[in-house]
Amino acid sequence: MRHVRSVLLRSPHVQLHRLRRLDERIAGHLDGVGVAGQAGLDALEAALESPTPGAVFALAVCALQGRHAPLLTRLVTLAATLPEAERGFLSAMGWVSSQDLQGTVRALLGSTVPVHRAWALAACAMHRVDPGGVLTQAVSDADELVRARAWRVAGQLGRRDLADAARQALLGPSSAQHDEHATVLIAPGAHDADKRAAAWALTLWGMGQNDIVRQALIAVAPGQSLPPHDAHRLAALAAPMDWGRDQVRTLAAQAEASLPVKRRMMRLAAWVGDVQVIPWLIHHMADDRWARLAGEAFSLVTGADLAALSLERKPPEGIQPGPTDKPEDHDVAMDEDDSLPWPDQARVQAWWQTHAARFAAGQRYFAGEPPSLAHAEHVLKAAGQRQRIIAAEYLCLLQPGSVMFPVAAPAWRQSRWLSAKA
Repeated sequence: MRHVRSVLLRSPHVQLHRLRRLDERIAGHLDGVGVAGQAGLDALEAALESPTPGAVFALAVCALQGRHAPLLTRLVTLAATLPEAERGFLSAMGWVSSQDLQGTVRALLGSTVPVHRAWALAACAMHRVDPGGVLTQAVSDADELVRARAWRVAGQLGRRDLADAARQALLGPSSAQHDEHATVLIAPGAHDADKRAAAWALTLWGMGQNDIVRQALIAVAPGQSLPPHDAHRLAALAAPMDWGRDQVRTLAAQAEASLPVKRRMMRLAAWVGDVQVIPWLIHHMADDRWARLAGEAFSLVTGADLAALSLERKPPEGIQPGPTDKPEDHDVAMDEDDSLPWPDQARVQAWWQTHAARFAAGQRYFAGEPPSLAHAEHVLKAAGQRQRIIAAEYLCLLQPGSVMFPVAAPAWRQSRWLSAKA
C-alpha cells in the first residue's frame, strides 16, 4: 500500500479525497500492527531479511510512534546503506506527526553522518517546521548532499534571508577542474547538485529571472539529453512566456527523432500555459502515441475535465496500460500516461471552438485561469496530484517567501492545513 501511495502522489487523476481513502486504509493497517503488539513488530522485522520501502516504512512508523530506540537505531543504519530502506524511512518521517519526531530529528541533525543530517532537514520541510539557525549552517555544510538538501528545504520553507548565500553558492568555484589522474576535463554540472538546489530556492523566492540562476536550474547532467523534469517545470512556470516559447521551439528541432524530447516538449508547452498551442495539441489527439499526453496538456491549460465533460473516447484495442504479468516481458516500467483519459479529437475540437473566445492570446493559463493565489488554492483542494504539485509551486512563485504546501503529506494533515488557510 505504501508503494501504491508513492505512485498515486504523482498521478493525474488522484484528488485529495481519493488520496485520503488510501491513507485511511494504511492508517487502519498500522493500527492493526499496534494492536498486535510485539507479534506485529516481529512480523514486520522478519520482512527486513529482504527490505522493501513498504516494510521499512511500516516498521519505522511503529518505531517512531512507540519511541522504540533500539529498533529505530537498526532502521537508521539500514536506511543509510540501502536506497530502498531510505525511501521507506523518509516516508515514515513524513507520515508520523511532528510530535513523534521530537528527539529523533534533533539527534539526526547533530549526527556526524551526512545523510542523517539530510534526512532531518527533509523531515523539517515535510512538517513545515523551520529549523532556524541549523538551516543557516547546513547550506554551508562540508557535504554536498547536505548542502543540496538544505537549499531545497530553504526554498520550501521560504527562507529568503538566505538569498545572498544562495547567490554566492552559484558564483562559487566551478566544479570544472582537472583530475591529475584523468585525461579529460571534468564537465561543469557533474557535481553541482547543491548549485541546482540553490537555483531552485532562488527561483521559488521570485529571483529566477537571472540567467545564471536559470542556467544552473536547468543544467543538463552528463549523459542526459534533457534537464530534470521538475527543474524544467519550475523554470517554465517562473519565466516569461517568451522564454518558454523559445524552449519549446528548441525542443521541436529534436522532437521527431526522440520520443522523450517530444514528450517533454508537449509537457513544456502546457507548463508555459500558452493557448496558441491548443490547435497543435488537438491535432496530436488523433495519434494514439500522443493522445493521452496531449489531452492532459490541453486540460492543464484550459481546465477542461475531459471525463466530466464527456470529451473522451474508448481506449484503442491492444493497448497495454503499464507492465504486464507475462514472465517473458522484461519491461516493468509504469506507463507514464496510465489513468489519463483518451480524448475524442472531434469533441475536444468542438468544445474548443465554443470556449476559445474566453482565452486571451498572450495570457498565461493554468487549469483554465490566469495563475493567482485564489486559483492555486482552489486547485490544491479540487484537482489531481499533478496539477496540485504545480499549484503548490505557483503559490510560492506568486507570494515569494511563503512556505510550500506539502502535497505528499497524509491527506488529513493536508485538509487541516487547507482549512487553516481558508
